[in-house]
Amino acid sequence: MAASRTALITGATAGIGAAFARRLASDGYDLVLVARDERRLAELAAELAEKHGVAARGLPADLSTDDGCSIVEKALAEPVDLLVNNAGISLNRPFLSSAVADEERLLRLNVHAVMRLTLAALPGMTERRHGAVINVSSVAGFAAVMPGSTYSASKAWVTNFSESVAHSVRSFGVRVMALCPGYTRTEFHDRAGINMSKTPEWMWLEADEVVVDALRDLRKGKVVSVPDWKYKLAVFGLRHAPRGLLQSVARDTRGRIGRDSQ
Repeated sequence: MAASRTALITGATAGIGAAFARRLASDGYDLVLVARDERRLAELAAELAEKHGVAARGLPADLSTDDGCSIVEKALAEPVDLLVNNAGISLNRPFLSSAVADEERLLRLNVHAVMRLTLAALPGMTERRHGAVINVSSVAGFAAVMPGSTYSASKAWVTNFSESVAHSVRSFGVRVMALCPGYTRTEFHDRAGINMSKTPEWMWLEADEVVVDALRDLRKGKVVSVPDWKYKLAVFGLRHAPRGLLQSVARDTRGRIGRDSQ
């Protein structure tokens, strides 16, 4: 009988996190599901355990706080085969209109928690010579010079961090991958109060398909996974366009924003 595998997923009750939970449960993983909403966690854990015959439990934690991170770090002290750092937020305002408390919460959830949980998981994985971490980033991270909220800057950090750590642990048989989807149908934009009604239909991805692409790319040993050909093309352009061109576009965009707001 094959040994059971365990995955810990943050932001597990909706969107990409819930899609990871469904797919990994169907693949036979036992699950530790992390989110703030205890009721939704319990319902999802019970549903997946009954449907797929796996062990699943909810772990309520607010990862924008030190106490929340500590709760999950303790769970990662037990053997975990796969960590999915999916929890994250965006802000529906540019930096100059933002508040320090909101910016700090974004950084603590999108950056600080990713760093802490990755660091909590990797020592055991490298010792066992087995394991993987998927850090959910975004295509937006490749356009961090463009004006807008600091969400894109936080995701640029997640991608670069993941690439760096991936090369550090590869010799131990451990994989780290940044997952960089484009617009995906989740609760994410609604929670941030971002109106996406004018986004063309063809730009949207489905969370379940993003997860299928991510797990396929992880098996292939990719360090950065960009689901869907249209976003692969977009990232190629952003990565290889001259920096000066991107900065010129950013300056022009900022100028138009300034004129439109007068």
